[in-house]
Amino acid sequence: MKVAITSVGNTVDSSVDSRFGRCSFFALYDTESGNVEFVENNEKNAIEGAGPAAAQFVASFGVQKVISGEFGQKVKAIFDQLKIQLIVIQDEKTVADIIKML
Repeated sequence: MKVAITSVGNTVDSSVDSRFGRCSFFALYDTESGNVEFVENNEKNAIEGAGPAAAQFVASFGVQKVISGEFGQKVKAIFDQLKIQLIVIQDEKTVADIIKML
């Protein structure tokens, strides 16, 4: 299963970004192979619509779960339609912490 985790940086030691649409990177974690790939969120600087654009971008990788600090209503609606599970993390954690939890 592929999981996307919002991240402030491009290493597993980076903190989870509390913002979905405006996060710096997405960590794409494959639970079967253990591989982690970081992709830059090119939508983070969009004047408007960053969340929905980022949602479509992340979905294009075939993820089944997305983990972040928060999600906007438009993003929730898109992921609901695509049957992608959203997980909200309130505590300050690193990408590595999340991977261990999975």
